[in-house]
Amino acid sequence: MIIQDKDFNYMETPWDKLKEECGVVGVYAPEKKDIARMVYFGLHALQHRGQESAGIASNKSGKIQYYKEMGLVQEVFNDEIIERLQGDISIGHVRYSTTGESYVANAQPLVVYHKGGSLALAHNGNLVNAKEIRDELQDNGVIFQTSIDSEVIASLIARYSKDRSIEEAIVETTKRIKGSYALVITFGNKLIGVRDPNGIRPLSIGKHENGYVLASESCAFSVMGAEFVRDVQAGEMVIIEDNEIKSEIYNGTSKKAACVFEFVYFSRPDSILDGKNVYMARRNAGIILAKEHPVDADMVIAVPDSGTVAAIGYAQESGIPFGEGLIKNRYVGRTFIQPDQRMRELSVRLKLNVLKDNIRGKRIIMIDDSIVRGTTSGKIVSMLKEAGAKEVHIRISSPPVAHSCYFGIDTPSRRHLVAANHSIDNISEMIGADSLGYISVEGLIDAIGLSKNDLCTACFDGCYPMEVPKSCNKYVFEKE
Repeated sequence: MIIQDKDFNYMETPWDKLKEECGVVGVYAPEKKDIARMVYFGLHALQHRGQESAGIASNKSGKIQYYKEMGLVQEVFNDEIIERLQGDISIGHVRYSTTGESYVANAQPLVVYHKGGSLALAHNGNLVNAKEIRDELQDNGVIFQTSIDSEVIASLIARYSKDRSIEEAIVETTKRIKGSYALVITFGNKLIGVRDPNGIRPLSIGKHENGYVLASESCAFSVMGAEFVRDVQAGEMVIIEDNEIKSEIYNGTSKKAACVFEFVYFSRPDSILDGKNVYMARRNAGIILAKEHPVDADMVIAVPDSGTVAAIGYAQESGIPFGEGLIKNRYVGRTFIQPDQRMRELSVRLKLNVLKDNIRGKRIIMIDDSIVRGTTSGKIVSMLKEAGAKEVHIRISSPPVAHSCYFGIDTPSRRHLVAANHSIDNISEMIGADSLGYISVEGLIDAIGLSKNDLCTACFDGCYPMEVPKSCNKYVFEKE
């Protein structure tokens, strides 16, 4: 049953892309003088995971200095700031907000001063029971300085570490929190990495000549001079101390459920996630998409950059030439997308321009990674046809997004998801396409190469890896 909202217009809503919350980095390198610069380079490599704020905290013999600010990594830091952040251990964070308002107090890493010492924490993910725990802590006199769920984690660790080791305090904290989290923490002379029991958010281990590196994605390691070692496992905590790495499986009973959209959209193509190459997963998705939804056309194009690799695979399998039809302006930031109607109409044209001579008179297959609300796709189809495209056939390298996500992806409520409320034929008509085809769930899983039991596909099928409190979204339970 369609959930109606008389005040909502699909073609006027400004956002049409999924957003992921954060990227985290941690470096253990007691012999290296310029440790914060390594973190800075790592954050550069993870900039695609968050563009609102950036921060670095460095630990020298248990004393932590930090700096964080709104903006891109290169805008936040300069040589003077980086040189002040000296230490043996350093962690960093880039953020796109999915919980909490967008201001500097909510930037990370969070630094907590408590009886046991100073602790710095960076979190990628989203807790589904943060409000309940926060209310409980506030009732017991705890004062919060931010509006983000990450502070709930830091507060619990500080609370439990009064009479426990830091490792024991973290394990106790994991028993309370529910949701997705990849954490990097520094306390005393330790760097600690933690991945949630379902492994929803990614975290990798790297090795360099002076020690170890943790990062949301392995693509950060090359620029940091590190070699990929392995993924942190679901329900695993790794403790780096005295230049040695120790592992503890704190929860080995939960269902593995790595986020499928890491492979579809969020991660860089040159990353390895849970043993699988992201580039190959996307290319395979394009190949399977061409088999599932063939169409006679003259050229395959991509919506850059997220659709490019799948488009290459589609062209390879179909035998239809791959070409450029859209050019992306990579210097347009989110600041230019304003909530007024005029800027909504301009937002896509500011970011994308059509190569008119390349597409004029041609039947085009346009590959993109997803359709969420349908606004962006509709505007791009209109631009292509205005430029002279004879036909525009849209192929999507993920299944229809019909359910909200609560684990770190900023999807709207279900009533605003176009695939939750309209058939594929209706969506095709709404966005002005000549045809529309999505890869199947089974096809996408085959493309990635992992078992269905190891992936979270809740945004497609509504099968969440854990119970989601109704307070997370007042709309998801309407006609679910």
